[in-house]
Amino acid sequence: MTMYFIQAFVYLIAAVIAVPLAKKLGLGSVLGYLIAGVIIGPVAGFVGQEAITIQHFAEFGVVMMLFLVGLELQPQMLWQMRNRLIGLGGLQVILSAICISAIALFLAQPLSVALAIGLVLSLSSTAIVLQTFNEKGLTKTEGGKNAFSVLLMQDIAVIPMLAFIPMLAMPELVALAETSKETAEAHAQLSLVAGLPTWAFALAILASISGVILLGHFLSRPLFHYVAQSGLREIFVATALLIVIGIAALMSLVGLSPALGTFLAGVVLANSEFRHELESNIEPFKGLLLGLFFMTVGAGIDFDILSSQLLLIIALTLSVIAIKACILWALAIIFKIRNSDRWLFALSLAQAGEFGFVLLSFTTQSHVIPTDTAQILQLVVALSMFLTPALFIIFEKVIMPRYRSTASDKAFDNIDEKGNVIIAGGGRFGQVVNRLLVANGVKTVVMDLDAAQVENLRTINIQTFFGDATRPELLHTAGIEDATSLVIAIDDRESAKALVHYVKRTYPHVIIISRAFDRGHNYELKHAGADLIINETYHSALETGAYAMTSLGYHPFLVEQKKHAFIKTEQQASQQLYEQWVLRSEGEQYDHDYRKLFMQIEEAIKDAMQSDRIDKHSHDERGWTPPPRGYENDFD
Repeated sequence: MTMYFIQAFVYLIAAVIAVPLAKKLGLGSVLGYLIAGVIIGPVAGFVGQEAITIQHFAEFGVVMMLFLVGLELQPQMLWQMRNRLIGLGGLQVILSAICISAIALFLAQPLSVALAIGLVLSLSSTAIVLQTFNEKGLTKTEGGKNAFSVLLMQDIAVIPMLAFIPMLAMPELVALAETSKETAEAHAQLSLVAGLPTWAFALAILASISGVILLGHFLSRPLFHYVAQSGLREIFVATALLIVIGIAALMSLVGLSPALGTFLAGVVLANSEFRHELESNIEPFKGLLLGLFFMTVGAGIDFDILSSQLLLIIALTLSVIAIKACILWALAIIFKIRNSDRWLFALSLAQAGEFGFVLLSFTTQSHVIPTDTAQILQLVVALSMFLTPALFIIFEKVIMPRYRSTASDKAFDNIDEKGNVIIAGGGRFGQVVNRLLVANGVKTVVMDLDAAQVENLRTINIQTFFGDATRPELLHTAGIEDATSLVIAIDDRESAKALVHYVKRTYPHVIIISRAFDRGHNYELKHAGADLIINETYHSALETGAYAMTSLGYHPFLVEQKKHAFIKTEQQASQQLYEQWVLRSEGEQYDHDYRKLFMQIEEAIKDAMQSDRIDKHSHDERGWTPPPRGYENDFD
């Protein structure tokens, strides 16, 4: 027991020291974990062979991550992704496997071994890529979305790979394995499908996947309701772990990828009302286990083999990265991924992935790849993963500045028009504002910093100028001195706040109307001097709620009154919340007093909803002013 405590202490102290330092240096947490693993493993020798055992346990972090990814997706969303999922992802796997297999054949590997190597190295690191995307805010970019589609397809492709690899078994390796009874017995352990004919194996897989989908759809809701009634958070956490671990165990017993099984379960539960609770319960376990997984990758590097085959391993690693990057670049061109997103797509997926370790272990068990070859390939996989953060650094420090400088080198448009209303930002929010004003004869000047967006708007005859609305000289040429209003609809929170601050102090007569992302941003803009602030999702959500009440049978006139009562109560409460927010220092602006006031206001809203009308008329519907004729048709 003491040794376990010491090993846990070594891993934790290495992570606590290395990861914050790596993030501070801009290297990212993944590289920090990898460096920590190298230091405590091959360099200092604090951990040894147990790192391999711990790695099998830590791989469960990948399983949990894919469960959380599944929770964020809905079946209809997967259907919408089908072109990128099958086309882009499928082509990446196939082309990468073919090219890498060809290189292996050139290096005198047998055909079966070459094919297995191509399949193993065609996969990328879901764990590292998604973790880095989240840290660097790249998930929502075009390159990030396409990379996610490819990673998803790769995870799905693991199933046919696991089915195909045993067919590549080398007779000499099989004969050698048959001489070891222990190996044969170990291979037969903990499997529900060992020795089954092909048709029975296929039925077992189909039954397992169908069971996960059906049980997740029909049994999960009663189970969660039953557990929620206990009121014990730890039991809900145990239930979440039960689902993930149970599905992972089932998939392993039938020879499938546990990560794929939990991903399917996540997709099934994506529409559940308990989705957010599941996410909050699983997230801490996922983060810790992923970090442990990255550390074991670093700790598992065998420096003896690495030193004896250094040039070969480095050459193979760089070749794999180069081949995959070229294939990804070509696919990016075919699928019209442009500019920096093309670089992000190609560089982020150029490494081998954590499933490579799983498949390499499976190939040796299936007598496809010799053990000495598999050991070299494990180092290639580990080293390519180790170099992945460096590829992101190249993208961030070398590629992105080039595109930013290209954008900034383009001269801003000469704004030769002036308007009563200046609109900063020509995105979806600013466009709606501009269309309404122009349709009513209001003269506007729209500025946007995205040159592509400006060109797109011009193709549909919407006059937009390429320019930075935060630049005082451009505001001057747009006529800010004589303008009545300034509408701020830009995506950068800090830039929006700075623009409000500048205009309100320089041109106090200008009415500033600003879009806010959330309540906190709303308060920041108000504090900076904005006259009117609209939370971007507030009114659309309110209208959605109103239509939902109408669909439940509420009278449309009653719905309108309830909606206005909600707005009035919310507006009255907003000032109280803002005053409480202003009194607090940064970091304490959402303290206990603020949260208590917020809950009190929620109760006030409920009370307002329960009362008949704001003016306290009778509950009798006949005491109401009747709605105009045809009013209900407006809600059809």
